[in-house]
Amino acid sequence: MAKPSEQGETGFSLIQLLPNALTITAICAGLSAIRFGVQGNYVLAVQLIIAACVLDGLDGRLARLLGSDSKMGAELDSLADFLNFGVAPPLVLYFWALQDIRSAAWIAVLIFVVCCVMRLARFNVSSKSETCDQDSAYFEGVPAPAGALLVMLPMYVSFAFADAPLLPDLLICLYMFFVGLLLISRIPTWSFKTTRVSRENVKYFLVGVVIAGAALLTYAWATLIALCVGYVGVVAWAWFDSEKPSKG
Repeated sequence: MAKPSEQGETGFSLIQLLPNALTITAICAGLSAIRFGVQGNYVLAVQLIIAACVLDGLDGRLARLLGSDSKMGAELDSLADFLNFGVAPPLVLYFWALQDIRSAAWIAVLIFVVCCVMRLARFNVSSKSETCDQDSAYFEGVPAPAGALLVMLPMYVSFAFADAPLLPDLLICLYMFFVGLLLISRIPTWSFKTTRVSRENVKYFLVGVVIAGAALLTYAWATLIALCVGYVGVVAWAWFDSEKPSKG
């Protein structure tokens, strides 16, 4: 953002307001996902949450690129994360398949929501700490957007294999509880923010992006299943690697 004196005199350019506009759009997507979940349009509800994840990945980077990041934008982004990744996904899951065991399912929903808000609070505190390593290649615990995508895995499976029976309600609740624990865990998880691609590998990276994008557009649910399974594998590898005793 511009300096306070400059803001008062010249106001904001439209391009400077774009990151916050993306955040507000993501909030609208999360709220709309809850609405469509209540109405039974679960495919659109999941698509809106995924759209919120994409917007979440863009707004902060765009703000830093434009030099328009601010404390207000950071707080707005955190509130959007709580709604889009902590509230909308478990509620959509609850409306989708957990109506037969409402009390037990609601406990699982509450646990996931609390774990997500604790994850976000911990991240906010650590990001404001003077001792925080902003260039770290790892997060502590699974990030909220990744947790939101992971917790909806049973829905991807159901959408991809329409004739397959639904998973038992209790198993879905236990899975939601497990993903919630991953959010507040101390497991080091890979951060894409600091990943660098060498000049020699840029062309292969771009081809990979095209392939992934085409797969998401053509076989969306199967691709999301593969991405979730792959991410769980990366998290499991990081956990086992962190448990190894140091040689020093």
